[in-house]
This record gives sequence, C-alpha cells and structure tokens, in this order.
Amino acid sequence: MAKTKEIQRRIKSIGNTKKITRAMEMVAASKMKKAVESVLRTRTYANLSWTTILNLSAAINSGKNLHPLLSSRKEIKRVGIVLFSSNRGLCGGFNSAVVSKAVDSAKKHDKNDKGEKIENEFIIVGKKGRSVYSRFGYKITAAFEKQDTCAEVREVSSLARLVIDDFLAGKYDKIMVAYSDFVSAAKQVPRVKQLLPIDISVHEEFLGVVGGDTRIGADRQYLKGKEDKYLHDEKKNSYVFTYEPTPEEVLNEMLPRLLEIQLFQALLESNASEHSARMAAMHQATDAAGDLVDELTLFYNKARQAAITSEIAEISAGANALKG
Repeated sequence: MAKTKEIQRRIKSIGNTKKITRAMEMVAASKMKKAVESVLRTRTYANLSWTTILNLSAAINSGKNLHPLLSSRKEIKRVGIVLFSSNRGLCGGFNSAVVSKAVDSAKKHDKNDKGEKIENEFIIVGKKGRSVYSRFGYKITAAFEKQDTCAEVREVSSLARLVIDDFLAGKYDKIMVAYSDFVSAAKQVPRVKQLLPIDISVHEEFLGVVGGDTRIGADRQYLKGKEDKYLHDEKKNSYVFTYEPTPEEVLNEMLPRLLEIQLFQALLESNASEHSARMAAMHQATDAAGDLVDELTLFYNKARQAAITSEIAEISAGANALKG
C-alpha cells in the first residue's frame, strides 16, 4: 500500500510540473509571436543598411580614407566581443550554443598575423553570458540588461555608443557580435559577425547580413563586383560617391546610426530565437511529463492489482484454513 501511495504522490507532482511547463510554453509562444513580428519588420532595413555600409567600405579599399570606422587596423591586439544571451534558462541549448560559438571564434582567432596573442574581452547582454567568465575565464568589461521584448532602437543606444567609442579610442582593434540568428521556430543558428572595422575582405565566417535574407544577396562575390564596378567607373570619372555637405559630416551621422541598427537587429534576432527555443523546450518537457505520468499510472495500476490479488489470496487462504 505504501508503494501505491508513493506512486500517487509522484504522479501528482509530475502533473503539477506539467501544468507549469504548459503555461510557460503558452507564455513563450505569445512572446515569440511578438518577437518574430519585430524581427520581420526590421530585417530588410537592417540588411540594406549593412549592404550600404559594406559598399562604403569598398570605397575605403579603393584608397579613400573617409572615416575612422571604415579603416582597418594594421595590428590586431585586442578584440571586443558583444555577446547576446538570455537572462533565464529553461530554453534548451540556446545559451550554450551561442556561448560556445563565441568562445570557439575567440580560440580560433587568438593570434594575429605576427603570431602575437590577441586578447579577447566580452561585452555581455543578458545574464547567462556570464558563463564566458565562470566557465572559460574570459574577461567581461561591461554587462547590459536585456529586456524580454524590445520595441525601440534606443534600447541599444548605450551599447552602440560604448562599442563605437572604445573602437575609436583604440581600446579595441576589432569588434565582433555573437548572437543567435532566427531562421524558424524550430531552428536558430548561432553566428559571429564582424561589426568593426567594416571590411569586405574579412573571413567568410564573419561576412553576411543578419537573418540571411536571400533577397539582399550581400555575399563576398556580390560586394567584390560592386567594388570592381566602383573602381572601373571611377577611372572613367562617371561614377563617384558624393556627400552633402561634406563626407565627414554625413558619415559621422550615418555610420553610428547604421551600426546601432545592426546591434538592434541582432538583439531582436536573439530575442526571437530565445522565445522559440524556450517554447520548444517547454513543449518537449510537457510531452515528457505526460509520458512519465502515463508510465507511472501503468505502474500504479499494476501495483494496485498486485495488492488486490495478494489480499484475495490471503482471504482465500484464511477461508481454507477455517474449513480445514
């Protein structure tokens, strides 16, 4: 009898857990819907703005030093990595995937062309990003709060200002962004993207537009063609960039804004990926709880039947003893 009571307690406990995971799944689904809508509304603009920046970078590669944010450093000694993670767990492998991707990138590119060690430092957005220090020992120079839902680009303004100021001041020679790219509710891809300096000659791993929007097609071949066309047309004096009032004033206003948009889009992609991963994880947990309840119910019925059979056998044995 004690065994059946223990099974009953476990069934009740798992049933309560199932109610919680189902509620969390519904909440995550609601948040995911809003996050995906935000991602899709801004993705094309973010991709086109990044393509614009890369086309301006082509002008730098042709020898026109238009702005410090478009100029590559001769030696890479320190790299800042902006890492977008979540504040809470219970979202499957979302956090471990993006943290591992960022750490693998840091290990893969830990030496410059001269063989000198590159110092990698992290700027985290989301509490779970702290594992880069607790697990891997990397230095965290700044931490920003992350909201579950983001509606305005000003929520990343302080982050963008810090990143741009540190790069211009020479604190970092390169700025990377690690985040999860939202593909679908069932698929989120961790990515590492080079934000600064803006350069089309970087490794293919760091080249691309957020969301992988195929309508933009801003791959290396596309950008190389744009650069060749620029150089060819410039030689014919038929195609040049014009700036009004001056290149410095235009780029001083435009480039920080476009970089801010890239960070904002990365945050939106991360949020949509997080809620999708949490919804999937809670759905799996709910199904697993249901399967476990069914299994325990079967064990309970077997134990109860065994107890009843044992009692009947004892009663029959007692009746036969009285007859004898």
